[in-house]
Amino acid sequence: MNLDPTPDQARIRAVAREFATAELGQKIAPWDERHEFPHAIVGRLGDQGFLGALVPPEYGGAGLDHVSYALIVEELCRGDASVGMTMWAHNSLCTGHILLFGSREQKETYLPRLASGQALGAWGLTEPGSGSDAAAMRTRAVRDEGEWVLTGTKAFITNASVGQVAVVMAITDPPKRQRGISAFILEKGTPGFTAGQRYRKLGLRASDTAELVLDGARVPAANLVGELHLGFVQAMQVLEGGRIAMAAMAVGIAQGALDAAVTYMKQRTAFGQTLAEFNGLQGMVAELATEIEAARLLTHRAAWLKDAGQPVRHTAAMAKVFASEVAMKAASKAVQIHGGAGYVTDFPVERIFRDAKLTEIGEGTSEVQRLVIAREILQLK
Repeated sequence: MNLDPTPDQARIRAVAREFATAELGQKIAPWDERHEFPHAIVGRLGDQGFLGALVPPEYGGAGLDHVSYALIVEELCRGDASVGMTMWAHNSLCTGHILLFGSREQKETYLPRLASGQALGAWGLTEPGSGSDAAAMRTRAVRDEGEWVLTGTKAFITNASVGQVAVVMAITDPPKRQRGISAFILEKGTPGFTAGQRYRKLGLRASDTAELVLDGARVPAANLVGELHLGFVQAMQVLEGGRIAMAAMAVGIAQGALDAAVTYMKQRTAFGQTLAEFNGLQGMVAELATEIEAARLLTHRAAWLKDAGQPVRHTAAMAKVFASEVAMKAASKAVQIHGGAGYVTDFPVERIFRDAKLTEIGEGTSEVQRLVIAREILQLK
């Protein structure tokens, strides 16, 4: 297995890094401070082709492989995780669900808009009382004269109030629990379908996270995605790709934290020498760099396996849990290296620290990832 990027992958990574350098970093700080979504910057993601990264060219996308996609996510999140998460949640979740399971007509209707950035996508699985336990879902979809009527609330949904298209999971056969869940496509403007409260968050403040409220929202029967009652099965496959993207996000955050720490260590002096000359801090940096590279390789291996059509459930879980915990460690150490300067908003590590925590929670908590890995090793159902 060649661990070096192909020439095309290296070129794509360079384009993403150039964009992140020019558009992100501390330039996002004002949006983060105001809890404001950077519409103009996200629009430029569409211009770069990043919002259709995995969509085939026949539907207006870039048709990239998953390794290239992971490289883009990493570089964007190295610059700023809010914008990076907006991009990958749009791609891996909403767009990815339609790409994997949508009908030809659904793909022709929605994918070109999503790939171009004309529409942002949201994906609704989590509810106020239903996170890791999807069987506790309460949103219902009832058939009524050739339409489906959806009622319920989704919580913690990325792009909920700025998105134009959403894939939403709902119970269609309550006694069957997770075996009775189906997926539906809804568009902004559908009567009874609105964004609810927008959350004010610890981190990722320049990304949009809000509720999706379904109050008797009616959609045509044609908006059912894939087969009836297979929405949970679909969601688990979608989450595999989402976990690889979350792992790439964590690698980017970790690398951004290390970059900031190294820059500060070379500039800050104490006791007549730079921080970079202190042996203890050198050891800390060496340990972080090693763990970040290990997380990167785990993530790229999961992406490579997905491109090869191999099962990636436990590999993606390994990458996600390890990379997310490395991101949190790197961010914490970067703040420590900055000392008091790391605790104020003048330096990027304060924002990076706040952003890193979500990687241990989103797309399945670290505890859930360890269950996935253990069940695979023990061959439990």
